[in-house]
Amino acid sequence: MGWNSWDAYGLTITESQFRDNVEILAKTLKPFGWDYAVIDEGWFLQNPHELKSGNVIYALDANGRYVPVPERFPSATVNGRNEGFRAIGDYVHAKGLKFGIHIVRGIPREAVRRDSPVAHSRFRAKEVADITDPCPWDPTNWGVRDTPAGQAWYDSLMSQYAGWGVDFIKVDCISDHPYKPGEIQMIHKAIAKTHRQMLLSLSPGPTSPSIAKELLPYAQMWRISDDVWDFWKNTRHAPRSVHDQFELAAAWAPYARPGSWPDADMLPLGYLGPEPGDGVARQTRLTPAEQRTMMTLWSIMRSPLIVGANLTKLDDWTTALLTNRDVIEINQYAHDQRQVAREGNTVVWTAEGRNGKRYLALFNLNDGDKRITRTYAFYNLPSGAYRSRELWTNQKGEPSDGIDVTLPAHSCMLLELTR
Repeated sequence: MGWNSWDAYGLTITESQFRDNVEILAKTLKPFGWDYAVIDEGWFLQNPHELKSGNVIYALDANGRYVPVPERFPSATVNGRNEGFRAIGDYVHAKGLKFGIHIVRGIPREAVRRDSPVAHSRFRAKEVADITDPCPWDPTNWGVRDTPAGQAWYDSLMSQYAGWGVDFIKVDCISDHPYKPGEIQMIHKAIAKTHRQMLLSLSPGPTSPSIAKELLPYAQMWRISDDVWDFWKNTRHAPRSVHDQFELAAAWAPYARPGSWPDADMLPLGYLGPEPGDGVARQTRLTPAEQRTMMTLWSIMRSPLIVGANLTKLDDWTTALLTNRDVIEINQYAHDQRQVAREGNTVVWTAEGRNGKRYLALFNLNDGDKRITRTYAFYNLPSGAYRSRELWTNQKGEPSDGIDVTLPAHSCMLLELTR
């Protein structure tokens, strides 16, 4: 659980903006479990708006590794030397939070042009790079050879990040289009050598369920789809919509357990601006009902919960959505989560919780109202009467052996069931 800068700031986040968001994260969301603060792509770009033009200017150290741009992250400069994110890592940790960064797999093309020496090794950048293997959609890096030189490169990167106090590394262009198992394994080995616990998150999706067992030994999170943005439905191939995620969530739910987290992507909730990674600055396009549906699906499938809102503009509605302890309890501690029924655009999930609790989530994906009349036994729950409590409204029901409800369009109901 945590916050990532991409949905609100895109490539442009600055230190002051990051610190402002961390203050709100620590004060408002951390008491409910939201504890990662992640700087997404572009922190090493002096002129991030020129990334696609080819005229971008990078900040690198003497060993060809990206470092934060001092003009954007002034605490990086100590006695005339760029010390990276060390000061920011210390600041985040002092707030009782964990610190994360985004990178793209590979080695900077600029480091290869300079043929920079690889730190703590006898290799140089040209021995590391595979210039036939660029990221298809990102112009910053070349791929890395699966050789001792390539391993030395990733060893140098992870050593650098460990020194900055990094707890979370999101590596992009590695889990699909293209899938790079060799580089995933090299990064995993490099993290292990640091003796620092750093969570490895792989992006983008859609990662195929067929390779899940390959990923389990090496990564703790992996994206199950392309980027998700604030659409209920989207006729374009990308970005993904909330409606799109139901089928993927059902396929991936069995893999969600401690240390293994299929990632349905960030939550594009709240205010997305000033420079979001998709579209113009805006309040989320999702309706309140759609936002609850998104939070309910992510929670009961046990996806990581990474919010993308500009936290400095967090409103009461979004705060309440993100701080429902009962819903968070399901996400963090439930088990045996699964989709148990799909009848057209009516989707039903169950999960088991602590102390014998059972959960039933009903989703109406239709564009109009939907009446649902079923026994609990129909959803593979032990037959008999249950007391119910709807976790978004806290409305309690009398003991019953089933449900008879009408859900508005795009809405959901999340029930806690007890004997």
